[in-house]
Amino acid sequence: MKVNQFLYQHAAWWFIGFFILVLWAFWPSYFSQLHQQPDIRNHTHGVAMSLWCLMLITQAYLIRRKRFQLHRSIGKWSYVLMTFLIILTFNLIHSRLQKQGPLATMDLVSLSLMVNGTLALMTIYGLAIYHRKRPLIHARYMICTVFPLFTPLTDRLIYGHFRPLIQYVPTIEGNPIVPIVGFLMADLLVLGLILWDWKNEKRLDVFPKVLAILLIYHISLFTFYKFGFWNDFGVWFLQLPLS
Repeated sequence: MKVNQFLYQHAAWWFIGFFILVLWAFWPSYFSQLHQQPDIRNHTHGVAMSLWCLMLITQAYLIRRKRFQLHRSIGKWSYVLMTFLIILTFNLIHSRLQKQGPLATMDLVSLSLMVNGTLALMTIYGLAIYHRKRPLIHARYMICTVFPLFTPLTDRLIYGHFRPLIQYVPTIEGNPIVPIVGFLMADLLVLGLILWDWKNEKRLDVFPKVLAILLIYHISLFTFYKFGFWNDFGVWFLQLPLS
């Protein structure tokens, strides 16, 4: 199958598969306990993320059905949805990391995981919107917006269903860094897309850039906590009146 054919005819299945994983991963802690959430932030973020996944599915289906005008109209609403999603995500991160005293190493690691993952999502989505008038480039970037979201799913699935994997992941100060599993899965999938796109279309204009964005994000998890600038950023971030 050609990459362009996949983008226009089968991308909806990619997004449906991702949303099924979202439901599986978050079913025990969120979807099965909607009335028992301790914080309204869990609901607002959960609703925004669910709407994002459903929008991706809908947009891909509309392209398959050649409903281009409706696709463009919904695409404009994605600006609003993504803005709210980013604000709600930063608000949730801010709330979860609130604490008294200096930031510990794992606080800084968590900050890298969540903040830089959000920035990676913003960057890939921003590139998709920048190229919205070049459909094949736009579609490639939109396909890739799910990759920064892998670790919330893989972490929960590993702890819930595949705990033996934990013993094989690297550690920081004795703490297992389970997100590396999601990182590796995302990087390998993007590498496969690079090879597929080059073999079929002789293109290297999108997926290598996505891989670079992801690698910067992934490397930050294992390095930023060692530097003073990241501690300073964490102190500044937690002083913001976000929660």
